[in-house]
Amino acid sequence: MTSAGRPAADLLLARLRGGLIVSVQAEAGSPLNAPDEIALISRAVVANGAVGVRAEGLARLGAVRRAVTVPIIGIVKRAYPGFAPYITPSDREIAEVVATGAEIVAFDATSRARPDHRDVAAVIAAIHARGALAMADCASAANVRRAADAGAEIVGTTLCGYTEETDGTPLPALELVRVCAESGAFAICEGGIASPGDVRAAFAAGAHAVVVGTAITNIDVLVRRFSAAAPHGPHP
Repeated sequence: MTSAGRPAADLLLARLRGGLIVSVQAEAGSPLNAPDEIALISRAVVANGAVGVRAEGLARLGAVRRAVTVPIIGIVKRAYPGFAPYITPSDREIAEVVATGAEIVAFDATSRARPDHRDVAAVIAAIHARGALAMADCASAANVRRAADAGAEIVGTTLCGYTEETDGTPLPALELVRVCAESGAFAICEGGIASPGDVRAAFAAGAHAVVVGTAITNIDVLVRRFSAAAPHGPHP
């Protein structure tokens, strides 16, 4: 439960229900990976129908918060030597996300060890203690059920296909979407959404909202794909 209370959480999730959330993130070396540019892209996706934005990084999240009024799912990616999770992996990153005004903190909800040695339930409690909603980025059905049982308001398929155990899983992970929908938490399909058809399939599988990223906002990847098909495009 968040400090804002169940009614406030329900109202926020109602704003996302049935809609498209756009993950606005650029590659590390991209000229677009700067706060003003990420904020501008966020304004554009909201103007064209996105009901929410997912973004990364303290400065970029702050710029997005100033640019849009839709709900924000915030993360901070930070690698710690010896630990696999890097999506909001410790209390330090939770505090950074909440400081930007993002209403939802997403985190790696796998069972892999975290640098602050908290389990999933403790991470969710730490997010709630700071007044935010918790989104569990899951890879498996066990992750989903554990996070939902621990009180995560949102469970998502974000990490399916990106862990050793789920490597090679076809995306979008529609079977895991069904598990998310059955968990009692707000179900988000994220990962591998490449077309409007994928969006429709995710909702048909029970998703309450869908996150799309690369297919819309990763301009660097998109340009490389198209330019590689040209006679004078880049070659490895």
